Amino acid sequence: MDPQDHERFRDFVDVRWSALLRLANLLTGGDRHEAEDLVQIALMKALGRWRHIDDPEGYVRKVMYRHQISRWRLRRPHREATFAAPPEDLGVADGTSAADLRITVGQALARLTPRQRTMLVLRYFEDLSETEVASALGCSVGTVRSTTHRSLARLRSLAPELGAPAQAAAPSINSPKGAHT
Repeated sequence: MDPQDHERFRDFVDVRWSALLRLANLLTGGDRHEAEDLVQIALMKALGRWRHIDDPEGYVRKVMYRHQISRWRLRRPHREATFAAPPEDLGVADGTSAADLRITVGQALARLTPRQRTMLVLRYFEDLSETEVASALGCSVGTVRSTTHRSLARLRSLAPELGAPAQAAAPSINSPKGAHT
């Protein structure tokens, strides 16, 4: 690797490290050490092909997705993290509700299987389409749909305090076609 490529790689890592670590943290269920390992593995693979990569961000993210899939396909015994229950009365809103929500979502994601967590992270945190998720994970669109549906149901059962999903206003069966109530 020539000095110019080496400098470009260093700049990329300096700028994107925290965003890649956040993604890895979501993919690994909040395990900081596994998240750091995941980012480092992806960066090492990118370093070897740096000259040939047109979109470094996309390449590194795809390596992270695929490496995480390889981890959960190994079918190692799953360690389930335990968390203390939050107090019943949280008192007056003091600006921590966003932090509480982030903690609740993080704890619920950590209790999902790695496959379920990966699907939800790619669909809703990475905002990938079903087709893009299927391509990234090497599965069918139908698998993405069914796994996402089951994962959301499990997430809702693990964290009912997150509330029910917003119901879209559907036209009434008795109303004329195209008329909205």
